[in-house]
Amino acid sequence: MQAHERAVERGCESMQVFNQSPRQWRPTRWKNDDVAEFLARMNGGPIRSATIHAVYLINPATKDREMRKKSADSLVHALRMGDEIKADGVVVHPGSTVGEPRDEALPRVGEMVRHALGESESCRLLLENTAGAGNTLGRSFEELREILDLAGGDRRIGLCLDSAHMLASGFDITTADKLGDVVDSCLKIVGARRLRCLHMNDSLAPLGSNRDRHAPPGDGEIGARGCAAFLSEPRFEKLPALFEGPGKQGKGVEKVDVDRMKELRRNGLRSRRRRR
Repeated sequence: MQAHERAVERGCESMQVFNQSPRQWRPTRWKNDDVAEFLARMNGGPIRSATIHAVYLINPATKDREMRKKSADSLVHALRMGDEIKADGVVVHPGSTVGEPRDEALPRVGEMVRHALGESESCRLLLENTAGAGNTLGRSFEELREILDLAGGDRRIGLCLDSAHMLASGFDITTADKLGDVVDSCLKIVGARRLRCLHMNDSLAPLGSNRDRHAPPGDGEIGARGCAAFLSEPRFEKLPALFEGPGKQGKGVEKVDVDRMKELRRNGLRSRRRRR
């Protein structure tokens, strides 16, 4: 309930929560009364969208049996919690090859996605694009599409676009025109109906660095102009846009960060109107 209260206090319209500690395997469950209260708060309240981020430890690409079981169990648990709280999706990183051949690792991701969807009811599973560090998967739209196909193309599989990861993996999104070209490519390869969620993070790391380092919107390498374009991109209009932090104060997301995102969006909309 505290996450919902904080989101309302900060003037948010969307929120993202972890269904358990993001860096531990130990699952937690919400009590039935807590779920009922959360649903009541969401019904007609100012928060219109809730998304769950799966545990960071999950690696759908691993072939290690113990790690694979833990990853699968954790992902299923997140999706089932998503079913309970009627979340718009569970965001998960596609994982790492851990040095194994890519062509062997990708089918393992598809297999785990199919398994997790089969063990849950209706909550979407949203594959997040990655910054491309080391052996991580999901750094390109083509790779995300391949995973989607290997998972059987289930209608519940979607995409979460992270702006900082996009820049770090080599996509120049620093202006509205450049972003437009990238979005054109994304929708052509993955499909418009798959795009379900945005992570609006600026990047401390430069273009093509393959390093995942977040900055407050407008304060990093994407910059105020690029972040304004991202937040006002017409094809993102109905998608929840989530800032993960750290914020201006170097900690979690505060009201000043939410207000800054709203300001950047207004700037982006004004800029688009002037260009017409």
